[in-house]
Amino acid sequence: MEPSPATGGSETTRLVSPRDRGGAGGGLRLKSLFTEPSEPLPEDPKPVEMPFHHCHRDPLPQPGLTPERLQAQRQLCAACAVCCVFMAGEVVGGYLAHSLAIMTDAAHLLADVGSMIGSLFSLWLSTRPATRTMTFGWHRSETLGALASVVSLWMVTGILLYLAFIRLLHSDYHIEGGAMLLTASIAVCANLLMAFVLHQAGPPHSHGSRGAEYAPLEEGPGEPLPLGNTSVRAAFVHVLGDLLQSLGVLAASVLIYFKPQYKAADPISTFLFSICALGSTAPTLRDVLRVLMEGSPRSVGFEPVRDTLLSVPGVRATHELHLWSLTLTYHVASAHLAIDSTADPEAVLAEATSQLHSRFGFSSCTLQVEQYQPEMAQCLRCREPPQA
Repeated sequence: MEPSPATGGSETTRLVSPRDRGGAGGGLRLKSLFTEPSEPLPEDPKPVEMPFHHCHRDPLPQPGLTPERLQAQRQLCAACAVCCVFMAGEVVGGYLAHSLAIMTDAAHLLADVGSMIGSLFSLWLSTRPATRTMTFGWHRSETLGALASVVSLWMVTGILLYLAFIRLLHSDYHIEGGAMLLTASIAVCANLLMAFVLHQAGPPHSHGSRGAEYAPLEEGPGEPLPLGNTSVRAAFVHVLGDLLQSLGVLAASVLIYFKPQYKAADPISTFLFSICALGSTAPTLRDVLRVLMEGSPRSVGFEPVRDTLLSVPGVRATHELHLWSLTLTYHVASAHLAIDSTADPEAVLAEATSQLHSRFGFSSCTLQVEQYQPEMAQCLRCREPPQA
């Protein structure tokens, strides 16, 4: 450092940089200690969404309901409103007609209202983000809502079957044929309207998505998965069961209206069509139990997934292959891939993930790449699971 003269008798301390020595006569370039830096300080990088980054094949999900689930929410709200109006009408009509069959249909509508409210709640709950406790999020709440819907229908139907049996046993009741006929006709119209509202039709402009359909993927590779409308399908199955029962009640009301002596048609129709309603829920219950028991998706076989992974260049063997579903349309896979020592692990991981996503529509894939060892062929943990 060297003092430099300044006006007013003050001194300003300056630094001499050896790197700045140069020029003719050995002149010095001086730098002030208090000068501003010529380049700005680096800022912390801001997180940005990359179009493709290792295993993340889908864009970052947006908060709130997807278009498919928004449509499902609108369907359930509309059907719930229709159901409440006509349920109140059936309660009044059934009371005036002294008809157990009409009250049975009203009770089924009550069960439908409860299941739809539960489905709406589960749709809202499924939008909550994943946490460190619920690492997969809340998608399975829709499956639990569908299970509650089926169980509630079975409970109500069991009670009404018991009451129908008591009527057949004692025959001490009177039926108002005119009121029963009018109420049954309105009930058929109400169930047709609700079935139309809940019909699983895709959105008019979905950019390649198959819309709000319920059926698992079977149509081909490369199409994105709609995330779950299990609740709408369960409600639709309920309405179909109620429609069958309403048609039976309508037929019984026509018979009783013209032939009052055949009043036994009222409990008989309750008995027969309640059994039909129970049977219509069997497919939904089977699919729900498959999801809750961590079963593999119905549309995805173990062998095709294994063969696809083995076809990836560099993969010698696979083990710990697991396939399951969070919902009927949200499929998950995990596996260990044993590769050659000359294979590129990153390339193998990228190719295997791409194959599982494009060919089978898995929403989430977790693959572990490791070096192949000859003893893997004899390892009990590395063996494939037996056939069910």
